[in-house]
Amino acid sequence: MSRVAIITDTNSGMTVEEAKRCGAFLIPMPFNISGKTFYEGTTLSFDEFYEKQTSGESISTSQPSPSEVMKVWDEALASHDEAVYIPMSSGLSGSYQTAFLLSQEEQYDGRVFVANNQRISVTQKRSVLDALDFAAKGRSGKEICDYLEFVKMESSIYIMLDTLTYLMRGGRITPAAAALGNFLRLKPVLQIQGEKLDAFAKARTTSQGISIMINAMKKDIIERFSGSPDNVWLYIAHTRNEEGAGALKEEILSLHPGLSIETNELPLSIGCHIGPGSLAIACSRKEDF
Repeated sequence: MSRVAIITDTNSGMTVEEAKRCGAFLIPMPFNISGKTFYEGTTLSFDEFYEKQTSGESISTSQPSPSEVMKVWDEALASHDEAVYIPMSSGLSGSYQTAFLLSQEEQYDGRVFVANNQRISVTQKRSVLDALDFAAKGRSGKEICDYLEFVKMESSIYIMLDTLTYLMRGGRITPAAAALGNFLRLKPVLQIQGEKLDAFAKARTTSQGISIMINAMKKDIIERFSGSPDNVWLYIAHTRNEEGAGALKEEILSLHPGLSIETNELPLSIGCHIGPGSLAIACSRKEDF
């Protein structure tokens, strides 16, 4: 029976400790901060990142170099027959395309399968955990990769921002729009439905933004995920907002007692664009393959 290694990157929100615990291989994502390169979870902690961000340092995301990717692939293939690599959504980064081209090289062809899973953060992590389960059941690398691509749209994320400042810094909105939005204390709600981060709604208050996200997720569960929370994995995520995440979890549980809800921090690749203080609700369909 072929032994299949599962590889991902820190865009999944998976930490080095979590990866070791569940048996996945992890590629740290690089960030350029004021001209220096740091790696998420190894040379750059969440506390350090947000300290640098809020102090106004210049921060940009990057993708792992081919040599960094191949180093982890080679490590995985030293102890496994095949490998499935699950990078962040191709709609958010060029990581998938670079990795796919690498997988066509002679030493990896037919051994490394790169899944265009169109996910990030907690939904990407769920794909990794599902893939580990599928590998334990004896599925081949190609079977796992094909399945992850088949179900790639079976997830949903809504994110409420605390400020527009960091969207402005990243060039996604104009300084005038950011200044007006912050003056009006708008709480934009964004969505990730597979390929990219899009605008969804604007709220005037945090409570209104939370209601928008909860109702949007209810609608997705009813219309896309067979009508029952039992059919999905539910998550709350945040950027340096544990208090808000806890309150959001309690509000959801007051409406639906007994639900299993996991809380995670959003990866730095998202935090880079939206800053601290955000809250998110996410889900992905429970898969059985």
